[in-house]
Amino acid sequence: MILTIDIGNTNIVLGCIDGDKTLFVERLSTVRTKTELEYAIDIKNVLDIYHIHRDEIEGGIISSVVPQITTIVKLAVEKILKKNVLVVGAGIKTGLNIRIDNPAQLGSDLVVDSVAAIAEYPAPLLIFDLGTANTVCVIDKNKNYIGGMIYPGIGVSLDSLTAHASQLGGISIEAPEHMIGKNTTECMKSGLIYSSAAAMDGIIDRLQEKLGGEATVIATGGLAKKIVPHCRREIILDDDLLLKGLAIIYKKNRK
Repeated sequence: MILTIDIGNTNIVLGCIDGDKTLFVERLSTVRTKTELEYAIDIKNVLDIYHIHRDEIEGGIISSVVPQITTIVKLAVEKILKKNVLVVGAGIKTGLNIRIDNPAQLGSDLVVDSVAAIAEYPAPLLIFDLGTANTVCVIDKNKNYIGGMIYPGIGVSLDSLTAHASQLGGISIEAPEHMIGKNTTECMKSGLIYSSAAAMDGIIDRLQEKLGGEATVIATGGLAKKIVPHCRREIILDDDLLLKGLAIIYKKNRK
């Protein structure tokens, strides 16, 4: 059994993977001021909820886009497991052939998403990860990572809208009762959800044109479940994609 952790800007996603089975996936808030001990308590509490003892866990692996807390979380996990924990980065074998201007610039979360998708789905691939930022990974028919996109996430768009429009207040991110909104709240919800879904549909169309044919489209990330049901293109929702990728990379680097 492996403990897998992805540190994002908004959430830390953690789960245990045993062989091909994901035992659980949970989210903690990313708090840059927390100490090693505080993170250790949070992670230990999650393991306790699922009745998982540290002796059952072979090892751990972390990917992170928040360098300020990567080491803190690594030390927190090692405090629990009493084992060294891998961090995706320089010197880690991934097996991914990255064909962009500077492969070292590619975020570890995008590397891990791509490794998992290539292992599980037919190429070419378009991988959407919907979180604080929305990212798209493009994998060609030969399973090479050839580039992608980054654009504002739905939460960032909502924050910007409410910050710059004095008459608009905060809302929850969920589909409204009516697509054609009957009040300000419904109009905002409709605009956020359906513009995001339409953006995904449009991006898929354009990228498939560039690839010269149909691609397998996968969506993951904290907000994917809220947007994908409203898309018109065929999209596979895979909440566990990143954690499965971490498990694959862990096995490639196991001594």
